[in-house]
Amino acid sequence: MKLFEGKSPAERNKIIAAMVLGVLSLGSLWIAFGGSVFSRKTSVTVSAASPTPKSSTSSNSTGNDSQMPSQDEQVGVYLNSEINYIPARFNAPDAGRNIFAFYEPPPPTPYVTPIVVIKPPTPPPTPIPTPTPEFLAASVTPQSVYAGSKGFRLEVYGDRFTPDSRIYFNGTELATTFISPQKLTADIAATLIVGEGSRQIIVQTPDGKLYSNQILLNVQAPPRPELQYIGMIARRGYNNDTAYFLEKDKKEPIGRRLNDIVGGRFRLFSISSSEVVFVDKELGFRYPMPLYRPAPGQNAVADRPGNPRSGFPSNNYTPYNPNNIQQEIPGIPNNIPRYVPPPQPQQKQNDKNDDEDDDDGNGNR
Repeated sequence: MKLFEGKSPAERNKIIAAMVLGVLSLGSLWIAFGGSVFSRKTSVTVSAASPTPKSSTSSNSTGNDSQMPSQDEQVGVYLNSEINYIPARFNAPDAGRNIFAFYEPPPPTPYVTPIVVIKPPTPPPTPIPTPTPEFLAASVTPQSVYAGSKGFRLEVYGDRFTPDSRIYFNGTELATTFISPQKLTADIAATLIVGEGSRQIIVQTPDGKLYSNQILLNVQAPPRPELQYIGMIARRGYNNDTAYFLEKDKKEPIGRRLNDIVGGRFRLFSISSSEVVFVDKELGFRYPMPLYRPAPGQNAVADRPGNPRSGFPSNNYTPYNPNNIQQEIPGIPNNIPRYVPPPQPQQKQNDKNDDEDDDDGNGNR
């Protein structure tokens, strides 16, 4: 063969290998495409009257040859296919970017001016007048009492009272005495005026159909002695013992003995080293007053703000100490020796009669 003429054995082997590879490649193409590569083309004739294209094949075409859909078929499949959008699939388009599926808003409705109906304001309901009480309570006697005092008789004055009228004291029905259509009386127990405050008084019948206006009775706190018990002087035989007090806003103490009156109404009833007892001569109340015991280093008079006791030094007083001499004296050099007084010997006190201890300076023993 001229194909291998003048070729070396190596070159001939290469040519043979290339030919074998070409044959093998042609065989693989035949197997892959089923001979369609080497077959003749199929001609498709589309008529305008028929929507389904008709194909004309030559005698060389086989029934197994696949045909590509026409353009009309592709458009029909596109228009009639349902959109199946599944976001979970990996090949699904991004949400909101499908140009073939979008919302078309309806045409706008023509604007119509709304009809506003203004309702007339509802008139407020007519207030029901408070009915006039059948009974009239004008005043009471007494108009005020002290808390903790004894029971007393209450008199209610008014008009149109009936024999079946009752006095109600702070909601408690009292045994009422009918004097006249203008006066009723009742006894108030001491338990009803124990605490301070106002008490409501009203007159009404037991069935509550007839009633009166209310009146207030003032129960006020009883007066108390405004004193401070600071000490006493006890005499022999407990005769004429004197207790000393500090009055409010006063600097000097005052002394009072048994049965003396303080504040115009408080009688000194008892004196002891621990407390004194006052009795209100008008109300009969007893007021025990304990002894004022200041803290160590204080006294009952000088330590009160604004009440320094005369003759006593203030809290800033420093006693004289001869050893505590200033280091500098204006006008005198420091190198000049200073005079230090020697300590004075203590004098012995003379023994005195013990009876003088009972003397309070006024000649009383």
